[in-house]
Amino acid sequence: MRIEKIGVKNFRSIEAAELEPTGFNICVGQNNHGKTNFFDAIEWFYLGKGSIADIRRRGTDEIVEVDVTFCLASEGLNVMRNDTAKAKLGPYISEEDKLRVRRNTEGDTAKKFEIFDPATNSFGKLPSGMDNSLLDLLPKFEYVKTQTNLRDVSKYGKTTPIGEMLSGVLNVILEQNPKYREFKEKFEELFGANDSEVKMELDGLSGKVKVYLEKQFPDCTEVEFEVKEPAFDDLLKNFETKVDDGVKTDAMEKGDGMQRAIMLAILQTYADFRKENDTKPFIFLIDEGELHLHPTAQRKLKTSLLDLIERGDQVFLNTHSSVLVVDGHDEQSIFTVEKTDCISHFEKSTEEAKASIIYDLLGGSPSDLLLPRNFIIVEGESEFQFFSRVIPRLYDTKGIQIIKAFGDIDQAARSINAVIKTFSPLNESLYKDKVVILLDKLSDAKISKNSLGELLQQFPVIKEKSNLFILDEANIEEYYPVATPDQTTGRFAMPTWKRTHDEAEGMNSNTKVRLAKEVGAKITVEQITTEMPMVDNLIKKTIAQAFQ
Repeated sequence: MRIEKIGVKNFRSIEAAELEPTGFNICVGQNNHGKTNFFDAIEWFYLGKGSIADIRRRGTDEIVEVDVTFCLASEGLNVMRNDTAKAKLGPYISEEDKLRVRRNTEGDTAKKFEIFDPATNSFGKLPSGMDNSLLDLLPKFEYVKTQTNLRDVSKYGKTTPIGEMLSGVLNVILEQNPKYREFKEKFEELFGANDSEVKMELDGLSGKVKVYLEKQFPDCTEVEFEVKEPAFDDLLKNFETKVDDGVKTDAMEKGDGMQRAIMLAILQTYADFRKENDTKPFIFLIDEGELHLHPTAQRKLKTSLLDLIERGDQVFLNTHSSVLVVDGHDEQSIFTVEKTDCISHFEKSTEEAKASIIYDLLGGSPSDLLLPRNFIIVEGESEFQFFSRVIPRLYDTKGIQIIKAFGDIDQAARSINAVIKTFSPLNESLYKDKVVILLDKLSDAKISKNSLGELLQQFPVIKEKSNLFILDEANIEEYYPVATPDQTTGRFAMPTWKRTHDEAEGMNSNTKVRLAKEVGAKITVEQITTEMPMVDNLIKKTIAQAFQ
């Protein structure tokens, strides 16, 4: 049993997001773009804790909702031990073996789950007192936040992973151990038998207490001192975790990286223990899984997490690490998270786009890319988003890396100096006669006076190879074709893709980026070749000059 779909509405920076996760899911994006908010939304779905003011998207009074669809639901039902709960929850599992549950802030449902009834095709409240039974049905939830430390999971307690695991192991051992059964018999003989000296002495003391108590409460008829069998869980309260890595010390005294690794290892072992005892699958949420870990340790962590999904568990990672992204897997999905106008947007990435994701995670240096086939240098974020979608979708090629000349979506000014900075590392490199540059329209006079003229003088091969393309318009938005109308409604997806000069100049950077994504995702080959021939020629030249 695992999550098949998650829908989140109005949770902090998330206005609306719907993800269809696989076994191993990675969310990437810049700081403060909403990755952790998505994880917190799943936590709120499970636990329902937190004030509405804290979780609701700021400046709105909209209903907050997290709607989760689980697949393979009958697997979870089969391992439930409570037959009454199984009978009540069974009808909510659809013929497709799915279970849909949500929590929202409408009315009093923030404190309760709502469940989808296939018979009525609608949501309704759970039968009274069934919330805990539903949690027993759902996969076990473990959330490792950035502030979670080793003490949170390794300190003994009734609800900590190490506490539950060790108590469970101890109880099994004790119940099956003949020496323990013999001890229980001796204990009862010593403290419980009527002819026991200890029992008789305690009875004498309790009788004296009864005499004094009757003077204040005449209705008191008996006081009894009873010695209970030792609670062996108490023996674990002084439990410590020792690690010998050449020096045997308490785990808390090790470095941050070792502590983080121990914590994650305990959680993975705990998952193994639970699986062996009740076959309940886990959902792991790990925020910044690479925290304190060397790249080699990060790769080993990913390998061990992939082992979990082989047994049916599900893993979600928030990361800034290229190491956790670069190696692929059949069950791996990458979701990019980007915030524009204070709203977080989630998009499932393609395999072709992974190089760009890794490029950003590495800090945007061409030297980090380990020899792509070729580069295209474009002016800004809009061009980057457009080409990133068009090339892998419409052209039969891989390994073309697109670079933003100035790299900051908030800077509207086009800085030709940034082109030099981006191009400079390629000087005397394998790419000096291959890289292609696209610029917006500039007058000849302007070209001769600014840094572009210096660039062409410094690298004459650019001009000799005709690797510099300059649009006839001042903005790429003026070069877009007219939008293709929707085949069903006949209406354009947007008023039109093509903008006039004044319209383009009046657009802010976020609006331009949204338009670039729209055009890049929907434009056809015919539109590019007939209405954007310079783009077509530029891409074909980049491919022709690329390393094979």
